[in-house]
Amino acid sequence: MAALRQTPLTCSGHTRPVVDLDFSSITPEGYFMVSACKDGKPMLRQGDTGDWVGTFEGHKGAVWGVALNSDASRVATGAADFTAKLWDAQTGSEMQGFQHKHIVKAVDFSPDSSLLLTGSNEKILRIFDLAKPDSDPQMFTGHTSNIKKVMFLPGGDTILSASDDKSVRVWDRRTGQVARSVELPAMPTDVEVHSDGSTLTVTHGKTVSFRSIESLDEVRVYTAPTQLFSASLHPSKSVYVCGGDDFIMYKFDYATGAEIEACKGHFGPVHIVRFSPDGELYASGSEDGTLRLWQTTVGKTYGLWKCVEATIEGKQEQTAA
Repeated sequence: MAALRQTPLTCSGHTRPVVDLDFSSITPEGYFMVSACKDGKPMLRQGDTGDWVGTFEGHKGAVWGVALNSDASRVATGAADFTAKLWDAQTGSEMQGFQHKHIVKAVDFSPDSSLLLTGSNEKILRIFDLAKPDSDPQMFTGHTSNIKKVMFLPGGDTILSASDDKSVRVWDRRTGQVARSVELPAMPTDVEVHSDGSTLTVTHGKTVSFRSIESLDEVRVYTAPTQLFSASLHPSKSVYVCGGDDFIMYKFDYATGAEIEACKGHFGPVHIVRFSPDGELYASGSEDGTLRLWQTTVGKTYGLWKCVEATIEGKQEQTAA
């Protein structure tokens, strides 16, 4: 019996490349997803269906980085207009703006949502206290090129940054100093902190490396058929997905590195991929201006996917309602 073919759901609405996305945790209303786009208008969606919830309007340039806090009440964005912004996710209104001196590429909330971390082309990390928006941020310097990704690590006492200077660094918030770092053979294009709190997923070149958060040592390393921009590890650590230059979404076995799927769907390079918090789907954002949702288990009834099978030219098909 032939395997079911992957039928992604397409989330339209953006008019330029989608470059970042983030999921909330699972809330009483389900989970949510926010996307960053060069059109300057980040969007909030229902995570399991991709249904549009709202658009955050106020940036005057491309939005490069986005973060959704755990309970989906707040959104943070970083943009080419040299600002980071805090938004009310329920009303869509701008709550606070934070001026920088260069493009803000990455943002993240602390675990308790009280702090906002930013990384910019100034090569500086900043932590803003959201309860004291007029106070000066804590600043971390040392990178020698643009900062691409920033994130709070579990517990909130350490933060991580990835830069075009080919380094990934972990900083101690109390001292402002680098606690540990690793030099990569190529510029890192993406870093993800796994939900287990102990594993980093790092992409650079054609490589996906899985590293210990504690030491930054490699645990596993695999290569892909294309230059990669992003990868995401399933909550169960059974599989990982990645995408990049060749428009294809790849799924690999985490234990062996064996390829499981290679699915076409996008019409441009894949800039960002992330698994949903329940692991039932993964989302991808592309140069083609779309978000797409893909099933982890093809053929399972979930969200807008209905498990209705019909034989067409000898193939089993799945419908997406």
